[in-house]
Amino acid sequence: MNASIKPWQAGALAAGLGLAASFFYVRGKTRQAEAEHPPQGRFVKVDGVRLHYIERGSGPVLVLLHGNGVMADDFDQSGLLDKAAEHYRVIAFDRPGYGYSERPRSKVWTPQAQARLLHHALQEIGVDSAIVLGHSWGTMVALSMALDAPGFVRGLVLLSGYYYPSLRADVPLAAGPAIPLLGDLMRYTVSPLAARMLWRPMMKRVFSPQAVDPRFERMSPWMMLRPGQVRASAAEAALMVPSALALARHYAELEVPAVIVAGTQDRMVDFAHHAERLDEALPNSELHLEPGVGHMTHYVNPDKVLAAVESVAGRVGEVVYRHNPRAEALARASESGV
Repeated sequence: MNASIKPWQAGALAAGLGLAASFFYVRGKTRQAEAEHPPQGRFVKVDGVRLHYIERGSGPVLVLLHGNGVMADDFDQSGLLDKAAEHYRVIAFDRPGYGYSERPRSKVWTPQAQARLLHHALQEIGVDSAIVLGHSWGTMVALSMALDAPGFVRGLVLLSGYYYPSLRADVPLAAGPAIPLLGDLMRYTVSPLAARMLWRPMMKRVFSPQAVDPRFERMSPWMMLRPGQVRASAAEAALMVPSALALARHYAELEVPAVIVAGTQDRMVDFAHHAERLDEALPNSELHLEPGVGHMTHYVNPDKVLAAVESVAGRVGEVVYRHNPRAEALARASESGV
């Protein structure tokens, strides 16, 4: 009897050892990242889901919803959160599956499902109305909340959003870790390692034509490459096109004021296909294009993003005089009966 190991057996053994080594390495980096970056905010449990959020400031409520792949800390590092907190009660959620928020596998977390959950969470912490700002994938959650709860959402600020179906060559690859069983194996082993090796070129593309902002680099890549967050990001990549298709049918129904902000050099979403079309579809919107700016508008021009927030605030009667002279003039005219 030939006891020698066949080539395919040796290959299978090597692959198994490689996966085991990857698993323990990813688990170690995950634990290290969480130890070095513990939760900075508060927790609320609603509809059976534990959510983490950062809250600062006082005044009219401004809710911040981050994009795919990052977490609420993205708004903190950009400086937008602190700037807004000078005049608003700012609440930045880790959306389900990101940061320290749970993402139960029993539900498909469409923008509508996330909007309902976050609306309930806001009610649970005593918020009865808010201006909602979304960035990138978070814009679909913001739009869903405004459509589902127009009496709650007073106005929208939409940054670098994906609003209409379009071909994305990166989606099939990015969605892999969301596949049951195989995806579970990938996200605990090879997917975080591959993403870490590609991290810098991926971030260069996200920030292009600007350089990657040093403030963004303060966030640990391994916080964003933990297996749970990899799964959330992959699932949202898979949901992106069908979610935009479903939402686009209802844009004309949206009555709340909206300011749409987009960079003209965004390499992730084309401003003409998305931002300009949305501005034409919404009945009560303003379009602010940022020449030469890429996808990360809140890093490049946080003051202009805040001006967009204050434009909405002025239109709904929440005027911040210091930063919005136009809103102040409109409010004074209204008070005088002009």
